[in-house]
Amino acid sequence: MFLFSNAPAARPEAGTRTELRLIEELKAGNQEAFNELYRMFAPMVHAVILVRVPYEDVPDIVQEVFITAFEKLDTLRDPAAFGGWLAKIARNRATEFYRSRRPSEELSEDFRGPANVSAEAMEILDAIRSLPETYREILALRLIEGMTGAEIADRTGLTHDSVRVKLHRGMALLRETLGIKGKRK
Repeated sequence: MFLFSNAPAARPEAGTRTELRLIEELKAGNQEAFNELYRMFAPMVHAVILVRVPYEDVPDIVQEVFITAFEKLDTLRDPAAFGGWLAKIARNRATEFYRSRRPSEELSEDFRGPANVSAEAMEILDAIRSLPETYREILALRLIEGMTGAEIADRTGLTHDSVRVKLHRGMALLRETLGIKGKRK
């Protein structure tokens, strides 16, 4: 079970080939292809947004990202880069979220987060958010969305080696941030 996600975890069929087929079908007007792309990529978009904006705003922004992607699909030059393109839209939308908001005051700890998310889960999310940006998304995809390293690489367009290294280093930083001692040799 994942800490925050409401989206069902979709496992990729054959990686990029499936995405390419679905993108072509979507361009041809097949609405079910969009639904399938949503199921495949919603966990990734959720994680990208979750490490950047307040928890309660995440679902709406995830929806906005997919609407934007649908509307701008004709600007996607390389269908094989769909995951990276979608992640970039998500990052940009998170940035726009803060630009469009009026200055506000942070709520105290007593009022943070919805009641159904444990204090421990919020502590972990806060710790992930405090890490360098390089590790935030990768850790959220792994720990919150439950994706494997291979799935993360397939969805984001990163290499498997890059994901592996970022996961290793990010987990070490997260353990340090949370005050958890690493394995002893």
